Amino acid sequence: MENKNNVTEFILRGLTQDKTVAKVCFSLFLAFYATTILGNLLIIIIIKTSEQLNSPMYFFLSYLSFVDISYSTVTAPKLIYDLLVEKKTISFAGCIAQLFAGHFFGCTEIFLLTVMAYDRCIAICKPLHYTNTVNKHVCGWLVAASWVGGFVHSVVQTLQTIQLPFCGPNEIDHYCCDVHPLLKLACTDTYIPGVIVAANSGVISLSCFVVLIVSYAVILVSLRRRSSEGRLKALYTCTSHITVVVLFFGPCIFIYMRPSTTFPADKMVSVFYTIITPMLNPLIYTLRNEEVKNAMKKLWSRKVKRSEK
Repeated sequence: MENKNNVTEFILRGLTQDKTVAKVCFSLFLAFYATTILGNLLIIIIIKTSEQLNSPMYFFLSYLSFVDISYSTVTAPKLIYDLLVEKKTISFAGCIAQLFAGHFFGCTEIFLLTVMAYDRCIAICKPLHYTNTVNKHVCGWLVAASWVGGFVHSVVQTLQTIQLPFCGPNEIDHYCCDVHPLLKLACTDTYIPGVIVAANSGVISLSCFVVLIVSYAVILVSLRRRSSEGRLKALYTCTSHITVVVLFFGPCIFIYMRPSTTFPADKMVSVFYTIITPMLNPLIYTLRNEEVKNAMKKLWSRKVKRSEK
């Protein structure tokens, strides 16, 4: 079929048509986005400047924070700006770029969370082999594989979308460009592309989620052999990771593990994993982690001493 494309820009319907609600959402999401940037930047700075936080877990966490900043930045600034304007538009090229970046950073985060579960599983279940199994070389390769996996996934999603014919209408019932809303606008049969989306995004989300749940189940079983103090410390760490996993994977599976259909709830669910979860990650990892809190205190005390000189 010839790829006929008469659309040069898309109109985004946004989160709400109510101006009062839009103003409230603007204030909330601006605060959420600022918290995401500052919180994740703080984690990166603390990990890079602290000598105590040199384990693989914190190496992965620093990259997760960078991905969270990038992932949120793909959609949040546009969403926040559009809450104040009447006509919400995005060019065709800008829409495709947003689609590519969103899936790139989103899928990279999925793989990073899976890598972090593997790291915790080895650290807790096989502590004597941990330093040899998860060394710096392995950590570097695991992070690189996460980036490559995210890139390949995003290329597949973007290529199949860009080949679809768009001949009007051009109004997207969403606050950002994503696969399902765009498939709805394509003037051709989208059954096969919809199946590819479910096979690509849905299967990746579900399979990684299953791997994560199994990993943490193995960890919880192995904790029975630990002392009460060691068990509590490991449990705190794993609880933080499991919380992040559930908050991120739950909405992703809901959105992508289904055929090419859209629901009214999709926009609010998407807000959860594109804006809310990246904001919560720094809070979840710091409030339940004594090592990070102690490193934060030392960093603050060094800054106070410098200011007093």
